[in-house]
Amino acid sequence: MSRLGDLIRTERIRQKLTPKQVARKCGVSESYLMAVEAGTRIIGDDQARRILKTIGLKQQNEAEFTLDDIAATVDLAQVRPALAAKAAAPKPKEAEKVASTEEKDEGVAGSIWLDALQSVLKRVPVMNAVMKPVRYKLVPVENGRIEGANPDKVFFFLAPDDSMRGFRIHRGDTVLTVPAQSPVDGAVMLINYGEHRYLRKIRVLNDRQVLLQSYDREYEQETADIADVGFLARCVQVTFEL
Repeated sequence: MSRLGDLIRTERIRQKLTPKQVARKCGVSESYLMAVEAGTRIIGDDQARRILKTIGLKQQNEAEFTLDDIAATVDLAQVRPALAAKAAAPKPKEAEKVASTEEKDEGVAGSIWLDALQSVLKRVPVMNAVMKPVRYKLVPVENGRIEGANPDKVFFFLAPDDSMRGFRIHRGDTVLTVPAQSPVDGAVMLINYGEHRYLRKIRVLNDRQVLLQSYDREYEQETADIADVGFLARCVQVTFEL
């Protein structure tokens, strides 16, 4: 079974819908839907969105994450024990009413992957130069960590300029960062220096000084006292938009 097909089937069952009901609402045959769930039928993005919307997905949060993010990163085999435990846990009637209301109001926030997959995926903010979130990305969580760090402490930084393009980071690229409060030799780091926030490659000279390296049209470096630099995070991954 494909991940997307597994997601469709799991969410359909959670919504207590039969294949025939979903197929009729989506304008496809029951056999087509069953083949999609089984992973034996290739399905287009538009059709996948139509089916998922029919079984409870609301698309107002699509700017925050996409179906592609979910299908590419979620392995439901890891999550079924959590789903089973959640289903087996007794709930007071009042709690059931509250949960039902929240699901109705929150759409995706109350659906199966954010309810039960929170230990597998994390919505990580993309921060701009003034450290305000501009959007979010879904990132896999492995053994409770993201790149070895607390998932609540990592974030993406939106490169504000081309000062690091010689190090393959261009304006508009998103850089995944993990906390680091001291210089890491050879690493690209997010720093505060001279009342500005920069991405810079770090070279440790001694226990008191570092080189801050940048590379736009030409290579530049500046010697700085470690005491004058605020080290915020270490950059571990860069992504760009085509």
